[in-house]
Amino acid sequence: MQARVEKKPSTRKRMLIMIGLVLLLVAVLVGLKALSIYRMISSMKPPPPATVTTAKAAYQEWQPALSAVGTLRAVRGADLALDVAGLVTSVNLKSGDDVKEGQVLLQLRDSEDVAQLHQLEAAAALAEVTFNRARQQLAVKAISQADYDAASADLKGKQAAVQQQQVKVSMKQLRAPFAGHAGIVIANPGMYMNSGTTIVTLQQLDPLYVDFFLPQKDVSGLRVDQKVALTLDAFAGKTFDGSINAISPKLDTDTRNVQVEAKVANPDHSLLPGMFANVSIEAGEQKRYLTLPQTAVVFNPYGETVFVVRKKSEFDRLQAAAARSGDAKAQPTPAAGQKGPPIPADALVVQQTFVTTGGTRGDQIAVVGGLDEGAEVVSSGQLKLKNGVPVTIDNSKPPESNPKPTPQEH
Repeated sequence: MQARVEKKPSTRKRMLIMIGLVLLLVAVLVGLKALSIYRMISSMKPPPPATVTTAKAAYQEWQPALSAVGTLRAVRGADLALDVAGLVTSVNLKSGDDVKEGQVLLQLRDSEDVAQLHQLEAAAALAEVTFNRARQQLAVKAISQADYDAASADLKGKQAAVQQQQVKVSMKQLRAPFAGHAGIVIANPGMYMNSGTTIVTLQQLDPLYVDFFLPQKDVSGLRVDQKVALTLDAFAGKTFDGSINAISPKLDTDTRNVQVEAKVANPDHSLLPGMFANVSIEAGEQKRYLTLPQTAVVFNPYGETVFVVRKKSEFDRLQAAAARSGDAKAQPTPAAGQKGPPIPADALVVQQTFVTTGGTRGDQIAVVGGLDEGAEVVSSGQLKLKNGVPVTIDNSKPPESNPKPTPQEH
């Protein structure tokens, strides 16, 4: 009887079985790890709702205004200096004095010039006596016409020399060209002053001019005597009233801006030339705008949005309606699915909504489209918000929404 031969499995088959067992083991381990991670995530509590402040959109009457930054300038102002050099003998004012027009402010040594003036005046007086005698002699034909003409010319020459010397003497004095307020005096008796050296600045402080520029699109809303209001950082909460004094007849070809000059009263001399001022000009009739704090609007490359606070049930209804209408721009993409338990229907969530904004006024901004009156909008705390995120409201410290804000020191 023939013996039975037992066949062993081939090496290739054994390798395949081993690889299969290894892959099965790896799959079991991955599944167990995934199940563990899933259970861990499921057991985690959802993050607490974000805390935000809110503001309600409301209509307000806005007075359209043109705004600019201007520079104060004296109606009359000059840095006073002498035409000639010399030694200072007297200074007749102190720093900060109010001076009158024509008042002598500073005197240089002029004794030599005055002495020469007296000499020339004496010569002119003698020439005048000689001329009068010649005129009498000419009347009786005692001298010739040529002698008379020579005496007349000599008198005029002597008188011209006197006037010339008087000018030289006057150049040794510094007089106020107009009434105004003096600045810091840098001269003292005994100092040698060079010609052209500024000795003191003189400014007429009441009224003052305000120079500012406006774009060409605003030229049609400007007119002479139009009222302007000035605010300055140096006088928080105070407004200075003035009026447009002149409008430049041409525009700057580089900036296409027009220069405007306004005049403002300054009886107490509190305003000083060179100060910057915020200029506001009322332009047109009042308009009614839906208004929000500027902090409520989020500016993105794809548009301007606000986060409207709604109940979860209303949010779901609006999202479903937007999905049916296919309006992807009106309702931004909802947030990813919430982890943990579902959000209650009466919980507050935010809905990101596109809006169209208009002008600004202080801390406020006008909304001309995309929002209804009375809508409650997040005014601060938007950094971690997205569509459908639950929020809690804390309005104990809301952001500023002042139409006329003033600088505050904290």
